[in-house]
Amino acid sequence: MSKQLFVLSPDDVYFPDPINSMEDPEGLLAIGGDLSTTRLLQAYQQAIFPWFSEGEPILWWSPIERAVINPAQVRISKSMAKFIRHTSLTVTINHAFTEVINACALPRKTQAETWISPAIKNAYKQLHQKGAAHSVEVWDKDKLVGGLYGVNIGSVFCGESMFHQQTNASKLAFIALCQHFSRYQGQIIDCQMMTPHLESLGVVANTRDDFIEQLTQYKNTIIAKSCWDKQEITVL
Repeated sequence: MSKQLFVLSPDDVYFPDPINSMEDPEGLLAIGGDLSTTRLLQAYQQAIFPWFSEGEPILWWSPIERAVINPAQVRISKSMAKFIRHTSLTVTINHAFTEVINACALPRKTQAETWISPAIKNAYKQLHQKGAAHSVEVWDKDKLVGGLYGVNIGSVFCGESMFHQQTNASKLAFIALCQHFSRYQGQIIDCQMMTPHLESLGVVANTRDDFIEQLTQYKNTIIAKSCWDKQEITVL
């Protein structure tokens, strides 16, 4: 029996169990609702995230396979280690959230459009103002050349998107996040869906069930607020 798409009520932030997500398209769980901070945080605490194109209704997903990494196990290749030793690029936290999400929203060379619509940008900016969404920035002097952003749930960081305008800039942002988050006893970084780029950095495939178990274990483990203070990160 095929599973049915769940229509969210505008009056509450209830989500169905992710096990009820559809098989085609794989991982699609629900439609509708809104992008309020309350609903978004409820979604992330249940391994659910929004993903839809501009002009479409809001779609909520929980794929059967997740891409995750223990931040302490980030992989740094020999060439990347050499790059880190010699680069003049600097890395910061929460210095330019709006600029990072705007850069992530620009269409890639292989894409005609972006899923990071004005509605998504506004929603995550509100999450940032609430202290739940954070950015990592890579700078060439005073020029932003790479970065990423995502949502912090307890000792789990749910990555949303990254970008680069110089070679290795997004890798540097990711490595910096992993090392910094690990120093604060961060346990898991969720990368949603696997890519060769992420796999090269040590991200591994995980089942939704295992990820939900990890999320349940760590989502209420509070890390020090100073983790997300505006600061420069040293990359080792």
